[in-house]
Amino acid sequence: MVRDGGHELGNHTWSHPDLERYQPGPMLTEIERCRDALSTVAGTPGTFFRQSQGQHATARELAAAGTAGYARTLSYDVDSLDWTDPGAAVIRREVAKATAGSVVSMHLGHPGTVQALPGILTDLAGRGLTPVTATELLR
Repeated sequence: MVRDGGHELGNHTWSHPDLERYQPGPMLTEIERCRDALSTVAGTPGTFFRQSQGQHATARELAAAGTAGYARTLSYDVDSLDWTDPGAAVIRREVAKATAGSVVSMHLGHPGTVQALPGILTDLAGRGLTPVTATELLR
C-alpha cells in the first residue's frame, strides 16, 4: 500500500472535474465521494484536499473542502506538465524548477512520470533537496 512506503494520501476529487463549474451541492459530493472511497480503501480520508484542474482553490472550493472535513487545502508552485504526457525529459526539466519548500504537481498513471522519477530524485538530491510529505513540509 502507498502509505506503507511513508507516503501520504490526499483527496483530489472523485472524477477530476473543473469544480468551479459545479454548483455547491455537486461540488461537495465530488469531494465527499473521494473522501469516503479513501476512507474505505486506505483507512484514511486523506490528510489534505487539492482541487482538480486548478493551481489554487477558489473560495467556493475551500468552503466545500472544509465542509467535507479538510482543514487544509494544498496548492502547488511547480507544474511538472506530466498530465500532458510530454515525455520524461520535459517532466524532469519542469521539476528542476523546484526550490526548497516547493510543492510539485505530478500524476500517477502517466508513463513519462514513472520514467522521469529516478532522474528527478537524483537531480533534487544533487541540489541538496529532499522530497517530504506535505505534513512534513508544512510543519
